[in-house]
Amino acid sequence: MKTQNQIKRTLSLETGLLYLKNLLNSKTFSNRAKVVKEVCKEFKFYDPKGQEQLSSCAKALRILDAAGHIQLPKSSRKTSVKKSPQRLNTPVPNPVNVPSTVNEVQGLELILVQTTDEIQIWNELMIEEHPLGSGFFVGRQLRYLIHSCHGYLGGIGFAAAALQLSDRDKWIGWDKEQRQNHLHSVVGMSRFLIRKSVTCHNLASKTLSMSIQRLVSDFDSRYGYKPLLIESFVDEAWPGTCYQAANWQKIGKTKGRGRQDKDNQYALSCKAIYVYPVDKDFRQTMGLPVNAGLGALKVTDGLDGNQWAEHEFGGAPLGDARLSKRLVNIAQVKGESPGRAFGGAVNGDWPATKGYYRMIDQPEDSAVSMPNILEPHRRRTVRRMTAQNTVLCIQDGSELNYTNLDQCTGLGVLKANQTGAKTKGMNLHSTFTVTTNGLPLGILKSQCLSPKEKDVNDTRKPSAIPIEEKKTFVWIEHHRDLVELSKEMPQTQLVDVCDREADFFELFDEQRRNPGVDLLVRASHNRKIDQEPFKLFTAVRETPEQGRVRVPIPKESARPKKSKQKVRKARPARLADCAIRILHLKLPPPEYYADKEPVELCVVHALEENPPSGTDPVEWFLLTTINVVTSADAEQCLRWYTLRWRIEDWHRVLKSGCRIDDLANETAERLRRAIAINLVIAWRIMLMTLLGRETPELPAEILFSDIELRTLRAYAKKKE
Repeated sequence: MKTQNQIKRTLSLETGLLYLKNLLNSKTFSNRAKVVKEVCKEFKFYDPKGQEQLSSCAKALRILDAAGHIQLPKSSRKTSVKKSPQRLNTPVPNPVNVPSTVNEVQGLELILVQTTDEIQIWNELMIEEHPLGSGFFVGRQLRYLIHSCHGYLGGIGFAAAALQLSDRDKWIGWDKEQRQNHLHSVVGMSRFLIRKSVTCHNLASKTLSMSIQRLVSDFDSRYGYKPLLIESFVDEAWPGTCYQAANWQKIGKTKGRGRQDKDNQYALSCKAIYVYPVDKDFRQTMGLPVNAGLGALKVTDGLDGNQWAEHEFGGAPLGDARLSKRLVNIAQVKGESPGRAFGGAVNGDWPATKGYYRMIDQPEDSAVSMPNILEPHRRRTVRRMTAQNTVLCIQDGSELNYTNLDQCTGLGVLKANQTGAKTKGMNLHSTFTVTTNGLPLGILKSQCLSPKEKDVNDTRKPSAIPIEEKKTFVWIEHHRDLVELSKEMPQTQLVDVCDREADFFELFDEQRRNPGVDLLVRASHNRKIDQEPFKLFTAVRETPEQGRVRVPIPKESARPKKSKQKVRKARPARLADCAIRILHLKLPPPEYYADKEPVELCVVHALEENPPSGTDPVEWFLLTTINVVTSADAEQCLRWYTLRWRIEDWHRVLKSGCRIDDLANETAERLRRAIAINLVIAWRIMLMTLLGRETPELPAEILFSDIELRTLRAYAKKKE
């Protein structure tokens, strides 16, 4: 893509200033306009349509003149008087009979503002009805009126993008020079108005989508090139729902400065930054590196043995750059010997061991916390998710038993056995993301909770305890995190996949109130329902069969009886031939939520009618907010649910491969720090294993460093 002319910078160079001084000394110019034309011709300051950039050149010359670098001819223009915008003598009439939904609006169109009449109408609408008025647009600009058979519904205006925007610039990944070269390819939506008198569902998101389509072609016609990215700002008092519905991405927020804030007053309110990539490969079009900014990543990007720890842990906000660097080194070493204690992993290197414990043993209130250690990995996980059409976000928990750590403070009580002896430890609850073919993308959120025993004086019934005080609230917390994250990736479908512990009404009610992420939960309770036969499981079993599917059932190891856990027989992996049934219903609230409306859900039922001898049949009841209509939809949900076992596999790698149950620290917070490092290491081990199975043709260089490859080749040669 052609870069933007840096007129002021070019003329400010020594060669540029020398040329200007010689030009002004050698010729007598009657006015500044002739100087501007001469300079444009000399330096080839032309826009993409081949027209001279007279306005930009004149502005640059005025700045150099004011700074004393050159002396321009005196301006013959009188002191300019600020002009008032052209407007109508009367308000724009309110539209009449506007339907309640956008699909019923007749003659909806965007009118490109060109004539004097259109300019007056646009200005009148903005001055009277937009909080910021019509404003003063800079740079290349386009305005549109939102018109229909019912009248004028609003207006949209585009102009130059913000000169600097910290969160946007980090997201794009360009440096100062790259920004100066390509800022012209970013267009700012400066005004967006749907009139207060208009109440029409989805009108805002519809017109946003229409405006992008029109902008690209109209901008190309007027200015000779197509924009690559559109940006807009939304006051934090507004949720930005229409932007999300139109597939805009929320990437950060402003700092309260405007284009004219030369004195760093930060007088404006902070606003959310939304962007719309017109070209999904806009970074490459700008000539930026493939991994620049916060764009999408392939699953295999950055996994090589030398760099993976820097990618997944680098820049962690630990309060000290030295600690962040140490974290990377620790993760690199632990990743090479995940099952060994750190002292063994470094072969007894005392300074390295001491550095590890200095970081783990930071004060309890320091920035070295589990969320901060995981923050770089979370950012990378989000980028890997953005490259997918659908991501399965699997929630689950696992108990971490540290009863043997008698001196460790901050642990919780997991349970008591038949003798009354209490097990101490923490509950690990995580959101683990995978692709629809089962490749792990990373950990979005992980918590190590220390459960407290119920106060003996607390006589409240479970129904009287607020959900925020119950241990199940962690499922809602993680779901809310997904909903917020979905705003950053509107083109990626997120599905929250949960086991039977998540089958409680409050979670489904949460999804109804914030429907950005779908739920797929295995049912645990045979609830009462309002339709015959008035029991959930019975009603589903009595519906007609919709089809058949083979569901992969993973193997399950035998488990001896211990504490309150029952003995479990070993189960080999198999394909279960299941009948599919579908039932749409309204899930009634519990009695203690009598004021709430029922939640509309779909139940997908899978039943293995002829299981192998001595094996319990598979029978799943899946509750989902996904719109399941056909047997193919139901089969998709079943296949997605089978991938829930990926988080169980990850837990097994954590405990058997990384041996997190063997960690020994003096406080629960220090344990959390050590666990956080191992969470990411276990993810990488699991991903490398699955990549080797699923894609054996994958180049070894993606996963292993040069020295690792040389060692493996030497070992293989020795075995020949």
